[in-house]
Order: sequence, then C-alpha cells, then structure tokens
Amino acid sequence: MSDSTSTPEPGDTSAAASGETAASGPAAPPRSIRQSLGAIVLGFEVIVVFLAALVIWGLAQGGVEGALPSWVALAAGGVIILALIVTIGLLRYSWAYTLGWIIQVLILASGFLNPAMFVVGALFGGMWWYCMVAGARIDRERAAAAAQWKEQQ
Repeated sequence: MSDSTSTPEPGDTSAAASGETAASGPAAPPRSIRQSLGAIVLGFEVIVVFLAALVIWGLAQGGVEGALPSWVALAAGGVIILALIVTIGLLRYSWAYTLGWIIQVLILASGFLNPAMFVVGALFGGMWWYCMVAGARIDRERAAAAAQWKEQQ
C-alpha cells in the first residue's frame, strides 16, 4: 500500500524523494544571514520612522513661521516607510544593500527636522553597519564550511 507521507526509499531518485514537487520546483537556497539581519533592522526602522513622522507632524502643528507645512512630515515619513518596506523585499539583490545605506543617510538627515533623529539615525546606521559586516562574515564562514563538507563527501 502506497502512502504519500512515507519516507522515500534509499535508491529513489524521484522528484518527491528530492523534496522537489511539480508545483514548487527546486527548493530555494537558504537566506543569507546578511539578508536576514538587514530585514530585521529595516523592519524595526519602519516602526521608528512611523513614530518619528508622527512626532515631527505633531511639532509642526504649532504653526511656527518659516516651518514646513505639517503634511510634509507625514508625506516624507510615508515615502521613507515605503522605501524601507520595498528594500526589505529587494535584499535578495546585492544592489539593495546600497539602497539600504541611502535610506540610512536619509534617516540621519531627518535630524535637521528634529534633532533627536540624529541620534536615531546614528543608532540605526550603526546597527545596519554591524549587521552588514557580521552577516557577511557569517555567510563567508557558512560557505566555507559547506564547501569543506562537500569536499569530504
């Protein structure tokens, strides 16, 4: 009796035994640590930028002469949030990390609207830098270990 959940036989080379199905194709390679860490940092930044945009919008409600209109803070915050979300999805491409650096600079530059954002931008820029360096190092070590494991077999 054939059961679809049974384990494959040792000599079975069918698609089901290799983890490949007709609908899904071959299994995707695992995400890099650099990509995962970058997505985490950008995800947290989405929350912080949303809250910062609300703060800057609220401060602009005072109607100070020569200040930006209050809607500019919300619009700029929304654009940066969209850029962060899009960048999270694009981190599978190497050029998306440059886009991440550009967004870090934009968030740091938002300190000219609210000086506290200089601190926030520096903190997230530092976390982004660390995740890029540490993630790349871990990915190199994992690749070397996988190559050594393949060589031993």
